[in-house]
Amino acid sequence: MVPEIPETSILLFSYGTLQDKAVQLANFGRELTGRPDAMTGYVQHWVDITDPEVLKTSGKAQHPIVYASYDPKDEVRGTVFEVTQQELHAADTYEVSDYKRVSVLLKSGVHAWVYIQA
Repeated sequence: MVPEIPETSILLFSYGTLQDKAVQLANFGRELTGRPDAMTGYVQHWVDITDPEVLKTSGKAQHPIVYASYDPKDEVRGTVFEVTQQELHAADTYEVSDYKRVSVLLKSGVHAWVYIQA
C-alpha cells in the first residue's frame, strides 16, 4: 500500500530530471521519496538545454518537456514528490525558461505542481 501524502503538503510531479538523485541533491540537498503517478492529456517531447548550470547538474543536453494535448488517452508517467516551499522555489530556479510551473490533476486524483512547456 502506498502511503498517503497529507493534503497540506506541496506536491511536485516530475517526469524528467527532477527524478534523478544527483539533480535532487544539487537542488534540494536531499534525495526525495515519491510514488509513481501520471498526467493524462499531455504528451512528451524533448528540449535542448543550453544553461551551463543545468547542464552541469543534470549531465544531459536534452530534457523531456510536456505540453497539453487535451486527449485523455495521452499520458506522461512520472513521480509525485512531497516538497517544502523552499524546495519548490529551488526547483523554479533549476528549470530553464522553456518551462513554466502549473498545477495539474494527476491520474491518482491529487493536484500537483509540474513544469510544462512555457
